[in-house]
Amino acid sequence: MRLGVISDVHGNRVALEAVLADMPPVDGLVCAGDVVGYNPWPAECVAAVRERAVPTVMGNHDRAVATGSAFRFNSMAAAGVDHAREALDDDALAWLADLPDRRTVADGRVAVAHGHPVDPDRYTYPREFSGRLIERAADRLGDGVDAADLDALVLGHTHVQGHRVFDEGVVLNPGSVGQPRDGDPRAAYALLELGDDGDGATVEERRVEYDVEAVAEAVADAGLPERIGDRLFEGK
Repeated sequence: MRLGVISDVHGNRVALEAVLADMPPVDGLVCAGDVVGYNPWPAECVAAVRERAVPTVMGNHDRAVATGSAFRFNSMAAAGVDHAREALDDDALAWLADLPDRRTVADGRVAVAHGHPVDPDRYTYPREFSGRLIERAADRLGDGVDAADLDALVLGHTHVQGHRVFDEGVVLNPGSVGQPRDGDPRAAYALLELGDDGDGATVEERRVEYDVEAVAEAVADAGLPERIGDRLFEGK
């Protein structure tokens, strides 16, 4: 089974379209949260994810938009939350509000959380990945989920692409579709290949160029802070 793994779309329709066009055939998609925030197209990005019935977890920006709270957000993030709340209809807001903090996909072989399996708002960078995270994910998921049955744990939130392989399985962050922060401005995603009969998992990290200039112009046209667009050129 091959999964296309995305995260942190952050309302960047142009980047999301580039990722979906670049992605080879997959058996399904999964999203590690933050479909909205920052960029000008939250409604279009929510629609794209929903139309494809992508299993998704709630990111901190998704939660802020759904609840109307941007506590401790900087001015750019807060502006993105306000923009998304104005752009989304009640049905889209309800969809965001119903997203779980963590879930499994691929017949229980892959766990998904936004930041950390215990605390979804906690930044967990690739250098901090460990097999213990897979065990913690199983503990938090409960309902009979056994760490031995998990081949992979998918995280987002940091906008930094990376993965590591442990005896317990693979821990990966596909990077950010809509706002990379690892010094590479190209949109990021990953392919997760699950072996047959529980033979583990492998990861291919992928990047794709998109029209950053067009997004930066749309940011300004929408009245959002211009720094949101400027940082896209820098990948940070």
